[in-house]
Amino acid sequence: MNTHPYLRAFLAGVFVPTLILPVLLCVFIVVRLVLQEPFPIERGLIFPMAVVPALWGVWNMLHLGSNVRTHLSLGVHGALLPLLLMPAGAVLATSLGILELGGSGVNWFNACFVPYALIVPVFLAAVAGYYLAWKYIVGFVNRTLGIA
Repeated sequence: MNTHPYLRAFLAGVFVPTLILPVLLCVFIVVRLVLQEPFPIERGLIFPMAVVPALWGVWNMLHLGSNVRTHLSLGVHGALLPLLLMPAGAVLATSLGILELGGSGVNWFNACFVPYALIVPVFLAAVAGYYLAWKYIVGFVNRTLGIA
């Protein structure tokens, strides 16, 4: 019997962002509609909601296939994902006019200025968050599905 380990790895990887992203969308909807904040985040939120879960699934499949050669722990493998996602997202946002790079920071949607000094700690927090999510949550789902 074929147990389809890559399909199970994809489903295990998709599990976390599929649960978290709709919660984030609800928070942004409340901020936008209830609190009347004029921040047009919905333009930049829908595309990541479609792409990020699939990338997590493919990344987990890549870990399953490459773990024999690389011997990276699942947490470290997951912590590498923001090193690809954030620069790719910044390039895409810049090319679409959502993000403008300045001398001292970035301007999102022509409404929110973020200095570069704030981007570095946010990036490091994202790497740490990804490490913990991959080590504990995705690792648990991988073990539950029998592919760890």
